[in-house]
Amino acid sequence: MADDAGAFVATGDYNGHVGLGVKCSKEVATAICGVIILAKLPTVPVQRGYLGVKISKPHTIPCKVTGHCGSVLVHIIPAPRGTGMVSAPVPKKLLMMAGIDDCYTSARGCTANLGNF
Repeated sequence: MADDAGAFVATGDYNGHVGLGVKCSKEVATAICGVIILAKLPTVPVQRGYLGVKISKPHTIPCKVTGHCGSVLVHIIPAPRGTGMVSAPVPKKLLMMAGIDDCYTSARGCTANLGNF
């Protein structure tokens, strides 16, 4: 399987829904076409909340969240309005697609491996 081309795609509507797809194939074009379909099918709703005063739309996550895959452990912490995304580029894009505007993130482990991160 060392000759296979792998593709990762994230989809989101920037309003509380996000999907992630992963696919391997012998050809790059086949992997990309397949992964786009796989990313759009299992779209997941993302809960958003407030930190402090509940004015206008929800801007952050409602509570602290921890998740892990492989050797990577990721912590996502709510942040006050206007803080922005304090994050590495990969989780920043995924959280922005989910409609999260403000949060802190921390990652431990082998984050250079995109499959784990």
